[in-house]
Amino acid sequence: MSSHREAPAISTDPVADSTDLYAFVSPDKPDTVTIIANYIPLELPSAGPNFFEFGDDVLYEIHISNAGKAGSDIVYQFRFVTEVSDPGTFLYNTGQITSLSSSNWNRKQFYSVTRVDSHGTHHLAKKLPCPPCNVGTHSIPDIGALSADAVKTLSTGEVVYCGQRADAFYVDLGSIFDLGDLRPFQSAFLIPGSSGPGVNAVSGFNVHTIALQVPITRLTSNGSQPSSVTDSHATIGVWTSASRQKAKVKGAAAAGPWVQVSRLGNPLVNEVVIPMGYKDEWNSQQPSEDHRYAKYVANPELAGLLPVLYPGVFPNLKALNDSGKARADLEAVLLTGIPSGIITGFQNFTGTTQADMLRLNVAIPPSSSPSLLGLLGGDAAGWPNGRRVFDDVTTIALRAVAGVTYALVDSSYTPDGAAGAIYDVSDPSKLTPSTLDSIGVPTQDTFPYLAPGWDGFDHPQPTGTLASP
Repeated sequence: MSSHREAPAISTDPVADSTDLYAFVSPDKPDTVTIIANYIPLELPSAGPNFFEFGDDVLYEIHISNAGKAGSDIVYQFRFVTEVSDPGTFLYNTGQITSLSSSNWNRKQFYSVTRVDSHGTHHLAKKLPCPPCNVGTHSIPDIGALSADAVKTLSTGEVVYCGQRADAFYVDLGSIFDLGDLRPFQSAFLIPGSSGPGVNAVSGFNVHTIALQVPITRLTSNGSQPSSVTDSHATIGVWTSASRQKAKVKGAAAAGPWVQVSRLGNPLVNEVVIPMGYKDEWNSQQPSEDHRYAKYVANPELAGLLPVLYPGVFPNLKALNDSGKARADLEAVLLTGIPSGIITGFQNFTGTTQADMLRLNVAIPPSSSPSLLGLLGGDAAGWPNGRRVFDDVTTIALRAVAGVTYALVDSSYTPDGAAGAIYDVSDPSKLTPSTLDSIGVPTQDTFPYLAPGWDGFDHPQPTGTLASP
């Protein structure tokens, strides 16, 4: 998964578990950047009566680096508080919820927004409302209207939304974690079995979203809105984190310091790059410490597994693995950004400090004809230049690990044919952002871009064909 349940410790603490991070120049407001941080993986929409919510005891943060040192130059902090109207009932709602102030809604959640930058700490908003979870159409006749009411514009120019949304990440979990047997490529797999279309296992599940739309001039180091891709101020780094307080004394007002328990920059890094024994440690570190884990990016385990799992399919990748050469392509994509001169007219380099961050060149406008394959599909506005909600990051990552991107740093290398054809859910060449509904990925064209959460009464099943028991 992108970062759902990616480490042993955080898998037991879902309200603090970062699932996905997105950052892109906003198509509906191209002078802004939208950043979306999702938490709480695999929310079953019907999971009541205690429906999902942010943790009141968790500090959620969005970090922006704009000085080339992988440091938190700007931090947006979000804190939540829950209010129960009637503790004498077990019900989440006692009737239809038709407004954010409805007396029928028994368990409301509110949040505050704080910005920390070089000029100090700025309290931007307090007691903003989250919308309710989408219990079902009997309880909530119009979740879209409630969600729209929860979108707030701050006096400093930011637009915010916090609440449940439909998960836009798509991946065939059942195949990937069953020894890497990608259903569409089963005929070449080491262990014989039945092939078939990929299954989007995340379809029908929700997450809790912190969405933030910020004017570009409030993110760059010099307060400018760069127009040139080569502008040294054009690229920012973004990551998200969740922290818990180290200790509390029962009955006392004092509490211990905040300790980071989860973080996320690029998709799939802690999930499939960092080894099991270091995942919890990685979650606790700052991106500036990622040089300690760079060897796992330079020689990823998955790259070594592909020629074994698919015999004879990846001979050139096997030769590259056997050579022991470091994967400079993956180091650039995940740890430093891509410098000028590698891809014509493109760069999102943030300096030599190795750090896992989403890197976004804000001078690159939204694409008029976006490709799900992002930069691999010739669309510089997509991952690994930031990440949009519809980018097929699993396919992009699989193809990159399989060797497609190594030719960018070594012109003598020829990627295997299968490297440019591999995918796990659906062939991205046959899909567009507007047709992702066909594999159970609902999105919308305006902020907060993720669709309202699936409802509990009509919870859908994952898309695709499943074998009979």
